[in-house]
Amino acid sequence: MNIIVCVARAIETTAKIKFKNDGREFDDEGVQYILNPYDEWYSLVRALELKEAVGGEVTVIHVGGQDSDQIIRKALAIGADKAIRIDKVPQSGEEVAHLLAAQIKGMDYDIIFTGKETVDYNSGIVPPMLSALLELPFIGVVSHMDVNGRQATLSRQIEGGIEVVQSELPLVLSATKDLAQQRIPNMKGIMMAKRKSIEVVAPGEVVPSSSIEQFHLPQKEKSITYVDAENMDELVRLLHEEAKVI
Repeated sequence: MNIIVCVARAIETTAKIKFKNDGREFDDEGVQYILNPYDEWYSLVRALELKEAVGGEVTVIHVGGQDSDQIIRKALAIGADKAIRIDKVPQSGEEVAHLLAAQIKGMDYDIIFTGKETVDYNSGIVPPMLSALLELPFIGVVSHMDVNGRQATLSRQIEGGIEVVQSELPLVLSATKDLAQQRIPNMKGIMMAKRKSIEVVAPGEVVPSSSIEQFHLPQKEKSITYVDAENMDELVRLLHEEAKVI
């Protein structure tokens, strides 16, 4: 079984977020990047479990510049067999989906794994866009998966219950927690990853239909003012002068 795992680089979740150029660009000075947890902990690990059960090969694909090689090496250390980096710093999820689809169309595969979203932008648009571009079935936010021959049975939580979906391979899925248990790279995996090559390919031409106009930080939550239940005059004053609702 040939399995593709799409992996993303994400901003470390404790990083201090700031912007530059009048809010048009994210300022990553001093920011640490990580392998996106949904890709690493659930998507990649479940792909490796399937390979171990039925045989085959796991290839990770990433869209990014040379500074992404570190997170790709981590995926190799966890157990991926091959790695491909599409040499382009993407400007949007739409661009990522198009570049991934262009690369994957020429490959042999049975399943394409993605994480449900990145932990920094949380848009979750790449998995369904990728499936549409490849004209493949898409099952999102998968928490359990079994494969029997050419048929997959997938479960995902919905409001008030669990939905079970069956689909023929190939397909695209996005993984969430419970699909697999996190694996920590061991020393053997880290040493082997250093010897594995990362195939760097030129990006295709993508004309995005949308672009990011500006970033801004959310407004800070306002503090709560407590008023004694007996002091109605003060409550009325605050509602009138500060809250301006009466």
